[in-house]
Amino acid sequence: MTAVPESTRLALFPLQSVLFPDGLLGLKVFEARYLDLISTCVRDRVPFGVVALRQGQEVRRPGERVEFEAVGCSAEVIEIDGAQPGILHARCRGVQRFNVRSSEQQPGGLWVAEVEWIEPDEAALPAEEHLACAQALAALIRTMRTKGPVPFLEPYRFEDAGWIANRWCEVLPIPLAARQKLMELPDPQVRLKLVDQFLKQKGIVQAP
Repeated sequence: MTAVPESTRLALFPLQSVLFPDGLLGLKVFEARYLDLISTCVRDRVPFGVVALRQGQEVRRPGERVEFEAVGCSAEVIEIDGAQPGILHARCRGVQRFNVRSSEQQPGGLWVAEVEWIEPDEAALPAEEHLACAQALAALIRTMRTKGPVPFLEPYRFEDAGWIANRWCEVLPIPLAARQKLMELPDPQVRLKLVDQFLKQKGIVQAP
């Protein structure tokens, strides 16, 4: 895994999605500001930050107001394909959450922020009443494999409450704002409890 730099200054990639630690992010990059960003990250082996947009679009529009969430997740580039001229396809991995303390947009349009790192979730076994979430996730992955690529990076950590919760949060049909709030929660057991409640409400996991 790419080491998090000592500096708290981080280039940002605002998106209409939420990135979780250990999550898989696919990017199609064609704007000059982000082509330069991804190239720099690959060359210097440094991460960039992903923040969810609250206002504005992913593609820059002159004069458009842009607002993004104050909590994001850093990402490292794990694979890149530049076969198409002027376009990069990048596969990235979520690394560590952060708080945005201040941000500024550079003349070329790239956002740069001063960030404070959030401690990673402590690895912990899921509570006994949430074991069905892990079993349902394993079943979902088996089904996904029969239909195409699985949108989760290996290794799969079914013994880790935070990992289980994060993977469910990535695929559940919930609003972006709710996904963001789940990502921000400091306690992975609470995150998994909320996921468990949702799964039981939808009948994906059977209540005892």
